[in-house]
Amino acid sequence: MSSAAEQEAVQEPAGTAVRPGEPPGVREPGTVRTEDSNGLRLEAAQAMSLEAAQAVSLEAAQAVSVEAAQAVSVEAAQAVSVEAAQAVRAEPRAPVVWPGAPMPLGARFRVGPDGVAGTNFALWAGGAEAVELCLFDEHGTETRCPLTELTHEIWHGFLPGIAPGQRYGYRVHGRWDPWTGARWNAAKLLLDPYARAVDGDFTLPPEVYGHLRDWPDQHVADTVRDDRDSAPHVPKGVVVHDDDDWVEDRRPKTPWADSVIYELHVRGFTKLHPDIPPELRGTYAGLAHPAAIDHLTRLGVTAVELLPVHQFAHEDHLLRRGLHNYWGYNSIGYFAPHAGYSASGSAGGQVGEFKRMVHALHGAGIEVILDVVYNHTAEAGELGPMLSLRGIDNRGYYRLQNDPRRYADYTGCGNTLHVVQPQVLRLITDSLRYWVTEMGVDGFRFDLAAALARSMHDVDMLSPFLAVIAQDPVLRRVKLIAEPWDVGNGGYQVGAFPPLWTEWNDRYRDAVRDYWRGALPDVRDLGYRLTGSSDLYAWGGRRPYASVNFVTAHDGFTLRDLVSYEQKHNEANGEGNRDGTSDNRAWNCGAEGESDDPEINALRRRQLRNLLTTLLLSTGVPMLVAGDEMGRTQGGNNNAYCQDNEIGWLDWSLLDQPEWRGLTELTARVLKLRHTHPVLRRRAFFSGRAQAPDGLRDLAWFTRDGREMTEGDWYAPAATLGLYLSGRDIPGRDARGEPVTDDSFLAVLHAGAEPVAFELPGAPWAAAYELVLDTSREDQAEPPGTFLEGGTEMTVPARSVLLLRVTA
Repeated sequence: MSSAAEQEAVQEPAGTAVRPGEPPGVREPGTVRTEDSNGLRLEAAQAMSLEAAQAVSLEAAQAVSVEAAQAVSVEAAQAVSVEAAQAVRAEPRAPVVWPGAPMPLGARFRVGPDGVAGTNFALWAGGAEAVELCLFDEHGTETRCPLTELTHEIWHGFLPGIAPGQRYGYRVHGRWDPWTGARWNAAKLLLDPYARAVDGDFTLPPEVYGHLRDWPDQHVADTVRDDRDSAPHVPKGVVVHDDDDWVEDRRPKTPWADSVIYELHVRGFTKLHPDIPPELRGTYAGLAHPAAIDHLTRLGVTAVELLPVHQFAHEDHLLRRGLHNYWGYNSIGYFAPHAGYSASGSAGGQVGEFKRMVHALHGAGIEVILDVVYNHTAEAGELGPMLSLRGIDNRGYYRLQNDPRRYADYTGCGNTLHVVQPQVLRLITDSLRYWVTEMGVDGFRFDLAAALARSMHDVDMLSPFLAVIAQDPVLRRVKLIAEPWDVGNGGYQVGAFPPLWTEWNDRYRDAVRDYWRGALPDVRDLGYRLTGSSDLYAWGGRRPYASVNFVTAHDGFTLRDLVSYEQKHNEANGEGNRDGTSDNRAWNCGAEGESDDPEINALRRRQLRNLLTTLLLSTGVPMLVAGDEMGRTQGGNNNAYCQDNEIGWLDWSLLDQPEWRGLTELTARVLKLRHTHPVLRRRAFFSGRAQAPDGLRDLAWFTRDGREMTEGDWYAPAATLGLYLSGRDIPGRDARGEPVTDDSFLAVLHAGAEPVAFELPGAPWAAAYELVLDTSREDQAEPPGTFLEGGTEMTVPARSVLLLRVTA
């Protein structure tokens, strides 16, 4: 139920409104409807609001105090609305505003004319009628400074004496006419899209909405303007000092083929770590701590992929349920490190702390990849809050439907950024370059990247976004990972992104899950996935490392839950277990959830070893999820996006339990094998053709009776599969131009419930083998060390992976 004040506001709303239940164009009594030359509805009331005050010269506006305002002629006084009168005040006096420059956008502290230090402010606001820069002191007192310089739709000004640490926002004036997509509302303080730091939290009270959120008829609520001031309720941008200190930072520059990605959440990874000081847990500084980095280096990963660290806001429906957005896929500040992850406060210290984190990871040889959300913002659909872009230029930033009141939604989050628009494309690419050149990051994973690749409606691999990235001298040199789908028609684009891009390969995920749960897809599909997915990526010069292979990701079951649950258990999310996918491709090994049965638990641990080993031995770039290597569980929650608690945090006490510590040791050992042997991380696809007079090929497939697979074998399910990888025929040369050679290996995968006999291939493939990996064993600290002759029969344990090295 709304408060009395809110009910009063609903009864007597200020600003443009429609009558509940009446068609568009019907206005409240006392308002006047007029039409401009384009047929757009204008309010006479708007013409008499603060915009009218702009007819007064800037000099007069700054000089007029409360007392002087009384001396203005009656006619002029009547032309100025109450709102404008409140804006004209004697104390505090607005700072001097010099013209400044339209470039670069944002707030940049620098030395201005005559050697005077200050800050240049520049905001693109196409279609706006006026822009006010709003400065806030430590007590929250607001000072408004009109920006009168306009260059190519950029409002700008230089304020001498404004230094780093200054908190600020914008008020943008223009028409309120949602029926045409115009949603300007100067009562709402807006966050600078280019703000380098953000101070404060988004709590989403009614005042931060551009419309009356609680209007009785919700189907027209977005057309009723809310004139309450949002400034006391929203975060502010912070001026920061540019510090270009990356000359001395040494980036690891790990080649794609050698990369191993570890997806983690800054807060969740460090929140419960016992060796990180309590005041640093959950922060960038915590991730930079030696205790956190030591785990990453011992595993052998080469890059961390951080869940979103751009400043984000919490959704209203979560706040009403006492929850928060934990994952952070609700961005609102594309240049600002999320202040909630800072141990240095939110007054700008988060910027330096993030840089120090990157520097520490680079020092350990670990790259930093950001998961970025440029497809939508936290402003949601037409009933969402007004936080930034919507109030700056709704039609300029967002894709609108044919009915411009409504938003085109290819993201499932209420809105979609209109990347075809030059100013939107500039915002995104400016942000990307900033994170590379000034914050030191090494690459990006683009959430719902297909939405960014849409031209007008359809996904277009020649779209402006992809074209700009391909030619950009900074961005074309960093790691680019696409989540190659969105929720719109034609949005599934796995395998379609152009060279330079790698992709999350969900077809790998599905095939490997199906195989180990006993669904047994055609061997042909599994074979493609294990060897780099050449059916998807062998075109246009793409390589096997275009495939980012994964079995789990942040979205879905953890690896342990994948073998412990078949159904999602998302009750804690407060959505009646309706959220999250029901297509889990999971097998619970005989019991739903945690079990006291030692046989079930032993089987589950074996399945975890099988899944991890398969992932790390496959050709392509493996991606692990933080905690999977130690048996982390979310209790069957496959959509823990709002669980900023023990459900979402990594439980480091698992390493104290031998059964889970062994899984970590196995992960590190297989990653060491991968690092040591280039045949396990090939830079080119297998040819399958004989490369030597003896007929030995770079890749061969075997049935369990030791014969090479025939055409018919490829179209039938099989529980047992042999995969021979030749180390003699690795394409490419090393840094000195020498041929690359390696040991040869035979991997045997067996998903059956009973042991089977497997005949080891003999000549010309091998005369002898050494067993270096057996996932049926609980103890994985050392290799088995068993030696076998080629052509002999060996027993493959039920549900296991064996890796044998050719010794002769």
